[in-house]
Amino acid sequence: MPLGTALTGQTSQPFTGSWEVDQKSLPAWLRVTPLKGEGRIDLKLTADRAQGTPTAADRPQLSGQVTLHWTQGQQSGKTVWTVTADQYALTGRVVDAARVQGSDVGAGQPPAARAQAPAGARGVIVKYRSAAAHSLALGRAVPKGTLSDAAQATTQRVLARLDVPRGALDDLGGRTVRLDTPDVAGALTALRNDPNVEYAVPNAVLHAQALSTPVVPTDQYAGLQWAYKLLGYGAVWRDMEAGGYTHPVTVAVVDTGVRFDHPDLEGVLYGPGEGALDVLGFRPATDDAPYDNGDGDGPDTDPTDPDTPTRTSGSHGTHVTGIIAARWGSIPQFPGCEACSTSGVVGAAYKAPVKVLPVRVIDASDNAEAADVMNAVRYAAGLDITLEGRTYRNPHPAQVINLSLGGAVSAAEAQPMCEAVADATRAGALVVVAAGNGYGTTPYYPAACADAVAVGAVTLSGASAPVHAGYSNSYPQVMLAAPGGVDINQGATSFNGGTLNGAPYPDQIFSTDWDYARNQPMYSSNAGTSQAAPQVSALAALLLSKGVTQGPEDTLRCLTTTATDLGTPGRDDETGSGMINAAAALGAPAVSDTLGLRVQDNRGLIFSPALDTLGRFTAFLPDGTFQVIGGRDRDANGIYGETTEPRAERSATLGPASPRADLGDLVPTP
Repeated sequence: MPLGTALTGQTSQPFTGSWEVDQKSLPAWLRVTPLKGEGRIDLKLTADRAQGTPTAADRPQLSGQVTLHWTQGQQSGKTVWTVTADQYALTGRVVDAARVQGSDVGAGQPPAARAQAPAGARGVIVKYRSAAAHSLALGRAVPKGTLSDAAQATTQRVLARLDVPRGALDDLGGRTVRLDTPDVAGALTALRNDPNVEYAVPNAVLHAQALSTPVVPTDQYAGLQWAYKLLGYGAVWRDMEAGGYTHPVTVAVVDTGVRFDHPDLEGVLYGPGEGALDVLGFRPATDDAPYDNGDGDGPDTDPTDPDTPTRTSGSHGTHVTGIIAARWGSIPQFPGCEACSTSGVVGAAYKAPVKVLPVRVIDASDNAEAADVMNAVRYAAGLDITLEGRTYRNPHPAQVINLSLGGAVSAAEAQPMCEAVADATRAGALVVVAAGNGYGTTPYYPAACADAVAVGAVTLSGASAPVHAGYSNSYPQVMLAAPGGVDINQGATSFNGGTLNGAPYPDQIFSTDWDYARNQPMYSSNAGTSQAAPQVSALAALLLSKGVTQGPEDTLRCLTTTATDLGTPGRDDETGSGMINAAAALGAPAVSDTLGLRVQDNRGLIFSPALDTLGRFTAFLPDGTFQVIGGRDRDANGIYGETTEPRAERSATLGPASPRADLGDLVPTP
């Protein structure tokens, strides 16, 4: 039963009796209607090729079986038909720009015509027209009759005007001299006016042409933290090695509180007495008031995520904090826990002076009241708040506030929180909020507040770019996306390639956590927009620390303009302006330079066709409109042609009316 390039097909066969299609036998890409009947068999076949197209787009034809069970009188049996559907072909070539340059290239001006020294020049190289003039410049005796008195006087006058000590002249042979001088431009002008000089050029500084190498952390569980590589942090951390991240930045994590005793967070937190705050009042949990502070007291300066009688593991605020600022390298052995890691994980901040201010607003039942969120946000931004008659002011106002919390409340109910977010923004804080894990399109607040930065989640796809995570809410206020991982309850994936205790590690976010049953530190994997938001907060903090941006508006602008567009071309409700790109935002050095291709359709599906040695590709794809990007990967994250990377972009529509398309040469350019 060949469909060829058609989207649908019909099959008909005379029959007397009853029959039923075995749904379990159908391939994912094929739909059959009706599924059962009596008498003549008339089936409509519909191919959704996207459901059967592999990431590599290397299968020219899809094939599957339709099993039909039948009963005719006293007889019964089954019939198996094979259905095939031809894929649509997209061809082209990704060509390195250097390969298409021709010989008909105009020559630049000779060095003598340039009066300005190149950046980094160290002095001047001078070539004299005669050996006598060369000797004169070096202070050596000039044989009689080889250079006129007037010519000698001119050269001596030029060198005297330059005030160059004899020790600053080096004989390079061949009538050339190296002259050390801080005034390169002035020396060039004077020397070129000396008739005895054949040429004078800057002593240009050249550089080794090897790429920088990405920084790869060696902490025990760092290999499982795939999100950092995806965002280009190998290049960012190499950039940090050169310095430049000098401005201290405070990130407030408004959450469940934190475990100050986690060794992987030692030294990266503001603690009790330094601005940390628990805003929760105390009311014991009862049937009438399902609220439990958990620490047995009211507001205070100790936002420790508390132990409770029924709690075993899981400190949400500790997990979020580790993503931003977990320590690098060796950490102290936790007392009484020989099995506890002595290196753990790493945080995005690395060497940058970024500290986390914990503000506890989520109670022991994992709930947060809007009134408490209002107080926490204002306090984090440095505004006065009053709790149970006492006024609190944050001594370390946060430039970035992270809220990995929210709910499906109405805009009217959210108005007080939105006003607090607006106040914090006016005070100079960028308020980053998780978009929500509702598997739908309902706006969650406070993410949907006008002044908040709502962050959606993406996860690995197995292709050269990630995809929108199914749980991540999609709505117009979503501004950005970051890795949040996969919901293992909806189908675990392990595209990251790591293993944990011998088993494939799922595509989730690994970070610091707490084992309440044993009262000791631990590490865990979680997924959600709660894990995506702190990655945006961390990058915002690094932009401020390096001085790339100043203030919330400038920082948000940089985050959105350097983001990697995913899914539907342009801004969309799933990922906003796209996935943040740390390397591009921070202007990190190139740590790779490979050529590749990524293809995505208007539904957000990603494909990664292979290039042959000449850069040619043939992609076998489903029907649809495709954005095709050929480019270079310079931050070693496997995504080609991101912002600031060379790229060439085309689009093509495939389907029964246009089963083949050739894009010609894609030449990535800066």
